[in-house]
Amino acid sequence: MDFAITLDSNSPLPLHQQLYEELRYCILSGRLLPGKRIPSTRQLAKSLGISRTTVTQTYDQLLSEGYIETVVGSGTFVCTQLPDDLLHSTPIQSTGKIARPPIKLSKYGEHLTKTEDVPRITEPVKPINFRYGRPAFDQFPIKLWRKLLSRYCCSDLQWLDYTTDILGYKPLREAISRYLSRSRAVNCEPEQVIIVNGTQQALDLIMRLFIEPDDVIAMEDPGYLSARLIFQTQGAKLLPIAVDESGLVVKDLAHYSSEQIRLVYVTPSHQFPTGAILSLPRRLELLTWARQTGALIIEDDYDSEYRYGDRPIPALQGLDHSDCVLYIGTFSKVLFPSLRIGYLVLPKSLVSPFARAKWLSDRHLPLLEQQVLADFIEQGHLERHIRKMRSLYDRRRQALVKALNVHFGEKATILGEKAGLHVMVRLQTPLSDEEIIQRAALLGIGIMSAAPHYLRPHSQGEFIFGYGELTEQQLVESIGRIAQILLVSR
Repeated sequence: MDFAITLDSNSPLPLHQQLYEELRYCILSGRLLPGKRIPSTRQLAKSLGISRTTVTQTYDQLLSEGYIETVVGSGTFVCTQLPDDLLHSTPIQSTGKIARPPIKLSKYGEHLTKTEDVPRITEPVKPINFRYGRPAFDQFPIKLWRKLLSRYCCSDLQWLDYTTDILGYKPLREAISRYLSRSRAVNCEPEQVIIVNGTQQALDLIMRLFIEPDDVIAMEDPGYLSARLIFQTQGAKLLPIAVDESGLVVKDLAHYSSEQIRLVYVTPSHQFPTGAILSLPRRLELLTWARQTGALIIEDDYDSEYRYGDRPIPALQGLDHSDCVLYIGTFSKVLFPSLRIGYLVLPKSLVSPFARAKWLSDRHLPLLEQQVLADFIEQGHLERHIRKMRSLYDRRRQALVKALNVHFGEKATILGEKAGLHVMVRLQTPLSDEEIIQRAALLGIGIMSAAPHYLRPHSQGEFIFGYGELTEQQLVESIGRIAQILLVSR
């Protein structure tokens, strides 16, 4: 095997001593793990272009000092147990490597190192978890998806190459355009659709193109935490706008008339996390305000496919006649999160700068998944799947709401139950959010506080209950168990 080692022919140190220092450093730093086989003298000499005698001399020294050992008929290995004095030595000093000042991060990098909210690299595994935004994976038509994948895998090798379509696979953009026109009354042509790697990339592109440090963004309070973190790490100034049962309180934007608001971020079809639906009068009011002030609206339409009982309200973008709205959608909730395909619908005047920024960011998304998704939409599978899942999630929603009412009664206020894959619940309890989360964890139940989603101080006792991936039985039983630990006196 090849082994990357730096040797300097101009160094005053002989080659065998340089090689010794390098291998010793690799062992002490963990690059060569105990018990790991190392190349033979012949292999290493050929790989480094030096004489075998030099390598043999180095190995003899390492062997005598207890760094390596030979096994007859098997080869040479790093010793499984190194002497304590070797383990406590300082390889940086022994190899002559030069210390340097700490690496300086940008303001963006410094913010990421200080915040505790992003990213959640791992989360505790619980038998039952009310995490939001996760669909029922066991209901996905995997056989159909595999069939569509096989069609493109076996037909040609186009999906292995770079794409020349900077906006994304054109048949997929055409399919998304038609789908949005039917289901959300969005007015767009395929040339206005850009395929992105989910909502997060769409927001990141928007920040790069519109926001300088200290520029002002208004957003719902409470609102989507991930969006807020993206805004804050770009140095934007955030203005919290209240949310009530009819969604964003648009008239509160007038309180900041002295501010030059660049963007307003909203989730109008299912406000996150309260679940409120922005009423039609407020949608029109928001569009009028944006037109008059020159601000742009980011419409995050993350799970509008799931409505229960109420008639759908057209997307803000469909009501916009002044190019005020940047419309974001994703397939993470309706299909599966690892698909990593979303879309951004833009005014025609903004397509070119967004396309160039996207190209510089990642060139393009994998073509194979885009091809399969285009067929999945055009052949009607997406809308059939949504209808099936809407019925399933409705049953689970009803089971959750009923269980909350039975076990908590007036001590629980349920918000946002008419859409989406989660509800927000306000609990009347003397316990803190952290105490409730810890008590639930002891029962193997994961629940999430709504507190991190607020910009301004607020009262405790609000929780987000996602129900997409849980069965009706799990929902009923877990709410009963949570009630038992919360309704007892301290």
